[in-house]
Amino acid sequence: MAVESDTGDIEGFGQVSRTVGTVFRYLLLAATMFGIVTLAVLLVYVANDALQPLTADPGWYLVFFLALVLPTVLVGWAVRRRDPAALSFGALLVGTLVVSLLFSGGVALLFVDVVPPLYAFAIAIGVLVPSAVAVGLTRYAHRISFTARLAATTAAFYLSLFGVPGPIGAPRIAPGLVEFVRFLPVIPVDQVMVATVVGGVAAVAVGSYVASARTGTAGLYAAAGAFAASVGAGYAGPFVGVTPVPAVVITAVALVPTAAYAWRGAFTDEAAPAGLLFAATVVGGALVGAAAVDAFGFAGPQSWVDWAFLTSAHSGNAENAGLYPAIGGSILLMVTVAALSFPLGVGAAVYLEEYAPNNALTRFVDVNISNLAGVPSVVYGLLGLGVFVTYLGQSAGTVLVGGATLALLILPIVIISSREAIRSVPSDMRQASYGMGATRWQTVKNVVVPEAFPGILTGTILALGRAIGETAPLIMIGAPNVVFNLPSTLGSKVSAMPLQVYAWSGIFASEDFYTKAVPAGVVVLLAVLLAMNSVAIVLRNKFERTQ
Repeated sequence: MAVESDTGDIEGFGQVSRTVGTVFRYLLLAATMFGIVTLAVLLVYVANDALQPLTADPGWYLVFFLALVLPTVLVGWAVRRRDPAALSFGALLVGTLVVSLLFSGGVALLFVDVVPPLYAFAIAIGVLVPSAVAVGLTRYAHRISFTARLAATTAAFYLSLFGVPGPIGAPRIAPGLVEFVRFLPVIPVDQVMVATVVGGVAAVAVGSYVASARTGTAGLYAAAGAFAASVGAGYAGPFVGVTPVPAVVITAVALVPTAAYAWRGAFTDEAAPAGLLFAATVVGGALVGAAAVDAFGFAGPQSWVDWAFLTSAHSGNAENAGLYPAIGGSILLMVTVAALSFPLGVGAAVYLEEYAPNNALTRFVDVNISNLAGVPSVVYGLLGLGVFVTYLGQSAGTVLVGGATLALLILPIVIISSREAIRSVPSDMRQASYGMGATRWQTVKNVVVPEAFPGILTGTILALGRAIGETAPLIMIGAPNVVFNLPSTLGSKVSAMPLQVYAWSGIFASEDFYTKAVPAGVVVLLAVLLAMNSVAIVLRNKFERTQ
């Protein structure tokens, strides 16, 4: 125990001095501020080249100041004085709308140019039917063993997706449900099929969200309304200048979830209705400002990040160069990475935390997982080249090889973050489950994983944010720097946004590309990263508040 000596020192700590601690604190503050200011200056410099805000007419700024900035400040100040929580809710509602619109654009890209609506519809039917069989079998869990139910579920999924196999070397006896649906003589129109797939998922999510705040009946009504809105958007979209399939996707992915969040935040027990006024002021001000500058003919900033840049392919001319194939490639890579890394990483984390014995082998695995998380990304590129391309004979630079390589890159991060989330579940909850007679598997399935899921999801999203910005692994596996079309299969060549920006700054290096295409590409990539990280931050904060 440290005690004060006769000389005024504290034994074990030396001379007590507040000055040293104060200097150390301000040095840390100065270092932090230096890093923040440096990063801010860099981002402002890049954004200025990409967006060129000083090229707008003075009237353009005046209109948006009067229509958007001034009303937002005044309403925000009034709402904050009345209810600070309402201002937070309104700001989060606006952010939810913006981020969900960004993600809906990516989903619409997939259904317009990559995945045919009929194929997505057939896959959805092929997965839904055996899933219903699996849910039905759980009702008889007391009469049918787990092994029998697992075998029946596996068989149902295989038959639905692949059909009835024939003898070795012989063709299939019968096609699967997916193929049967694809070749039906009469099929729904594209927007109805997309509404069934995307709108169905949105309806289930919104119904569950509403049911958690109200009742199951209210949830059913909300789900029906969400699905009806998705279907109706396909027919109403052309009247506002949006083609049917994107209209369905935007409604299902952005508008319906945002509306559900607005309802719960304003009209339930946790109500903060003044937040709706703030959100309406921001959205309405932006729309009024856009209509006003168009009516008065004021020119906005001559930004390189415009609709043409987002929907065009690469060009030898910087003014005509676009990022569309690279955006689509990044989306497909992230879907592949998530499909490979999430189940493997979470499964490994659950095993290591809940089942693995504390022995030398487990400790060896723990140390190596931590070490692998710090390995440079170029090493994973060499691993992907050696394993997937050289050893397994896959074509270089494809969606599958790129996704698998990036999945290896973030797998240790997913495992570590998932283990931390599982470790944070209080042991009292496990003991209570065991005390109720639950087995270890039932405890893990019904208590541990649901409680840790927000943390698991947050870590996975942050890991995906790292993967989407990686360039070295894709270069090592032979991914092309530039592609002119979106990949259509897992075996198609793929590029990505970081690779495209790298090509513009290297292979096609010129003054025009440096000052036009490169800053625009960097801004788009940063916008995607910020959107992904914002989702992770919101999930983390929500999880912390519920603890």
